[in-house]
Amino acid sequence: MQKIDIKKAAGVGALSLGLVVGLAGFAGASSGTIGTTGPDSNNQITHESDVDMDFDNDNDLNLSNHNDQYASSGEAETEHNTTGGNAHSGNASNANAVNATVEVNNSQTASAYKGAVGGSTSNSASINNTGPDSNNQVKFESDTEVRVDNRNDVRIINTNDQSSRTGDAEVHGNTTGGSATSGNATNTSSSSFTVRVSN
Repeated sequence: MQKIDIKKAAGVGALSLGLVVGLAGFAGASSGTIGTTGPDSNNQITHESDVDMDFDNDNDLNLSNHNDQYASSGEAETEHNTTGGNAHSGNASNANAVNATVEVNNSQTASAYKGAVGGSTSNSASINNTGPDSNNQVKFESDTEVRVDNRNDVRIINTNDQSSRTGDAEVHGNTTGGSATSGNATNTSSSSFTVRVSN
């Protein structure tokens, strides 16, 4: 009786009589040969491949931006003058710009899978020149199980509080009064968030 039993897992092969095994990743090509056996011999070539992979990607992205701004210009007064000049209050302005880019790439999961199981396999077996009434058997079994769990949680909090106030411009109590001009009050806010998740 001649028996060849191939068991392959995690890139390790168990070799027995007359066996030639080639491994590419976990599920590479395998070959076995049995030849010139006597009558009533039991000749078996068995290949078993079992690959079990579990990928867990858990990505938590938290973006938080809080902006408080306050702008105020002072007061301008012209009062109690014989000839009053002009009163001008300046401008008050706030500007806020936020740009955030976040990228998560889980594509290495696919690369790991390809590297583990390899490409297409070509298994071969040969039993020849056996005696009469011999039992010749060839069996190839391959089992690949892949589980991929991707959990992506993205939270963005953007808070922008702005306040601008121009001061008072007053002209009063003058024999001859000038002009009173109050400045501009301006608020500007710009927010841009870009999130890229590749599984």
